[in-house]
Amino acid sequence: MTHSHAIVWMDSKEARIFHFNATDVDGERFRAHNEFRQVHHRAGVIGAGRSAMDTAFFDHIIDSLRGTREWLLVGPANGKLALLEHIDKHMPWMRKSLAGVEAMDHPTDGELVDHARRAFKAIDRMLPNTPA
Repeated sequence: MTHSHAIVWMDSKEARIFHFNATDVDGERFRAHNEFRQVHHRAGVIGAGRSAMDTAFFDHIIDSLRGTREWLLVGPANGKLALLEHIDKHMPWMRKSLAGVEAMDHPTDGELVDHARRAFKAIDRMLPNTPA
């Protein structure tokens, strides 16, 4: 079954990706090998205060989105922004299919899919009608 829409919820530890259509949904989870969150350290220590990005984690997310016509990116804090930086640097064409980026705490899987379906219904209503 074809799923043309997806939603990615991510933070610095994991990503939950759901591909869906009106009646069906498939989900995947990926865990980051290294969290890429802010690292607190003492004054005078050399470094930017960030751990290195886990590019393999980002690449798993991007691979999962192949063939998706439109996708949403949601999540708390800056994890989603780090993914966008990776996309902009390595795969800028992925931005064309990104329908939106939203802050979202920690929803259940069902809440996440419900949110995505409502969001895409609203997005689809805003698109111009094209003849078949």
